[in-house]
Amino acid sequence: MFVGRAESLALLAGARERARAGVPGRVLVEGPAGIGKTALVRHFLCGSGQVLRAAGEEAESELPFGVLAQLLGSRVRRTDASAAGAELLEAWDEAQETDPEPGGVAGEPVVVVVDDAQWADHASLQALTFAVRRLRADRVLVLVVVRDVDDARLPGGLRRCFTADDVVRVRLDGLAPTELRRMVSELGTAGLTISAADRLYAHTGGNPLHVRALLEQEGPGLLEALARTDVAPPVPKSFTALVLARLAAISSPTEALVCAAAVLGAHCGLAEAWTAAHENPRGAAGGDALAALEEAVRAGLLTEAAGEPGIRFPHPLVHAAVYHWLGPAHRAALHLRAATVVTDEAQRLRHRALAAVGPDERLAAELASLGRKFTAEGAWAGAAAPLEAAARLSADAEVRERCSLEAVECRLLAGDVQDVGEVAEGIRQFAPGGWRSYLLGRLSLFDVGRAEALLTDAWHRCDPEAEPLLGARIAGQFAALHGSMSHGAEMAEWADLALRLAPDDTATDMIRYLRLIGLAMSGRAADTLAELGPLPDPVLASPAQLENLLGRGNLRPFVGDLTGAVRDLSGVFGACRGRAASFRVVAATGLASAEYRVGRWDDALVHTEFALSLAADTDQPHIALHSRTLAAQLCAARGEFAKAQAHASVVRAYAGGSHVSPALAAALAEGHLARAQGDPEGVVVALDPLLALGPRGSLEEPGTVPWADLLSDAWSALGEEKRAAGILAPYEVLAARRGHHEALLVAARARGTLEAARGDTEAAERAFRLGLTHSAHVEAPFDRALLHLAYGGFLRRTGKRTLAGEQLQSARDLLVRLEAKPDLERCDRELAACGLRPAARREQPSDLAVLTPQERAVARLVASGLTNRQVARELVISVKTVEYHLGRIFPKLGVDSRTRLAARLAGVPDPRS
Repeated sequence: MFVGRAESLALLAGARERARAGVPGRVLVEGPAGIGKTALVRHFLCGSGQVLRAAGEEAESELPFGVLAQLLGSRVRRTDASAAGAELLEAWDEAQETDPEPGGVAGEPVVVVVDDAQWADHASLQALTFAVRRLRADRVLVLVVVRDVDDARLPGGLRRCFTADDVVRVRLDGLAPTELRRMVSELGTAGLTISAADRLYAHTGGNPLHVRALLEQEGPGLLEALARTDVAPPVPKSFTALVLARLAAISSPTEALVCAAAVLGAHCGLAEAWTAAHENPRGAAGGDALAALEEAVRAGLLTEAAGEPGIRFPHPLVHAAVYHWLGPAHRAALHLRAATVVTDEAQRLRHRALAAVGPDERLAAELASLGRKFTAEGAWAGAAAPLEAAARLSADAEVRERCSLEAVECRLLAGDVQDVGEVAEGIRQFAPGGWRSYLLGRLSLFDVGRAEALLTDAWHRCDPEAEPLLGARIAGQFAALHGSMSHGAEMAEWADLALRLAPDDTATDMIRYLRLIGLAMSGRAADTLAELGPLPDPVLASPAQLENLLGRGNLRPFVGDLTGAVRDLSGVFGACRGRAASFRVVAATGLASAEYRVGRWDDALVHTEFALSLAADTDQPHIALHSRTLAAQLCAARGEFAKAQAHASVVRAYAGGSHVSPALAAALAEGHLARAQGDPEGVVVALDPLLALGPRGSLEEPGTVPWADLLSDAWSALGEEKRAAGILAPYEVLAARRGHHEALLVAARARGTLEAARGDTEAAERAFRLGLTHSAHVEAPFDRALLHLAYGGFLRRTGKRTLAGEQLQSARDLLVRLEAKPDLERCDRELAACGLRPAARREQPSDLAVLTPQERAVARLVASGLTNRQVARELVISVKTVEYHLGRIFPKLGVDSRTRLAARLAGVPDPRS
């Protein structure tokens, strides 16, 4: 089993590729015990050609040339390091000349691995260093695996050799929470939630060895322990024994300090811990506290750093071992003292709850009040724990059920529900009531009929005047339900009601966004934008204002303002890191959609990938269906049909229910794929079912993804002009009513295609020229390119080759910049039929052509002057990932600095121009 480590494997693969090309490489793999260094190297070497392996052993560290003997066998010369190193070089020469195994590939590099080098004998490491320094043009890759390169047991020469600037250094940290979930699942324990994985990561540092030990020790009980956010999870017994041995060896004052610190948390202030450690402390923490801290640090139980406030445990497992060692009475007493020391209200209540030994109605009421305060602020993850504690401490059945239901809702909003069915079954055990029906309806949103019945029952059981919070929650879910069915007016109406009932507490993270989009889908986009008025910069926006900015960014395409949409949504995307996953996915998808239409296709691909990965990481793939549809459109437009089909197939799997939204998303993905493939029958099969979805106003509103023009084009190509006209006419009327230039452009293109199919060349000419008139007001380069392409083809077929060539060359200039290969190939065929060759002067520069979409996005941002950290924040990737991409971009473009990168990209045209 192997999970994660994609970036590390990419670094290793890059080093192997360079070695394959004759550039010898050195790789240093570092990380603490159990972190997975050996597993990473083993996985990387799967399928490699010639591999020479050796590993240090602590018991054999004094055996001269012991490790070298593992590499060379009996031929090793046990004389001195230089002679042994020369022998190693000869062995590597021979290995490079050896014919590959049957089925192998000639020219594969020789990979040399020395694992646990901190335990290798010095003579072998010195010989290895001698040989490595003399490699020049060899196909050799040498990997040294250590816990810490600064370990005193490593020779200084090897340390310098493997920390030079040209060395690939792979520092392994713990597995990420999403990777831990996969690991735990593959080890046979299913059901680890997102938040539980986060806790497991914080508890073990993501160390695979510790995680496996805990699973073997606790079994499925580990998941129950991780669900309790108010106490530390268990610790592997072997580790616990080590910590308790250290604890037994220290003085009583130091032990008291360490125990108090364990109750306060993984890190705290020294004064807080010293005060909590003593029932009647004398004055502020002074020399005695510092002496105790010094002893705890020497024992490896606490750490502190000069210039940094507070004290910490060296590892979460040390903290957990000490906390679980405390007896119940001692632990409760320390929690009560801690409650008097900490200043944060939530922490005070948490300590009081952990010290409680039975029902406490007053404390339960305070905890419930705190949870509801967090709920009003949208801090769903923080709200669940105090609400659950309130339910645990109340003897009143009604209070227990209400707090439990509110906690479930918070976990739903935080994306922290692994098994919806199991949660629903638990809710059914509660007494009938508005909250019960509301939550069951919320859990049933994929079944429209059932969800509507449950929400209706909840509404009938609720008195909105007496229970405005519950009323607002039910109204918000009705808004979401109507949105899933593309009922814009009803969505806006219910969202407006939710905001009137409880403007600051609807428990619907995007209620303002739903209202705005509902109004836009109802044809009121322009008026709604005017009503919004001025809004602050996203960085300075309140949660409600940020939601309005999200709505404004998604409203702007309804009035043709794509540049404004990109500006708004870029700001929202950069400022919404603390919001729920659904909010961030909508922001990324809206931004990607605007970027797609404005011609920034590489950026759009980056943001669709972000939305899809975030939805998958939070076990909510359904919230990114429209992002997947957009990815299918992008891949289809660039001729990557296999990728487009894969995206479309995923969306189609969600389209079997009664929701309009997944059906629309699937139809659009498949329709645009069929169009790109030149398959009008496929377009009809995909899009014609949309005509049966009922009132089509919300589906055809200009500013959404158009489909009526594609279906009209397909029917025209199949000789069904009457059907094409029946589809196109309503869209033309609506586009004219809204005055939406982009919609009028695509309608004119479809009208020209239809009239040409009918044989009415004058009507077709008028339609195409009308499209060109609107084109002057349209930012979307792909729509403009398709208009020029269609018009050019029409002109060629009517014998006007010179005019056709002008239109086709205009189309080609735009298609080249977008890398829209299928339509570019059609354009070239049309030019060839005109007797023309494509003009070479405006071809795509080779600079960007050699980069992947992610590399292009990084390159452009770096060239614009952003730092690596700023680029990481902009693209929502790690700084290390930015550095990795730059490491590939620089050699691909032949530059060695950010300044030269900017100069190389200065001549690349904007695809929107």
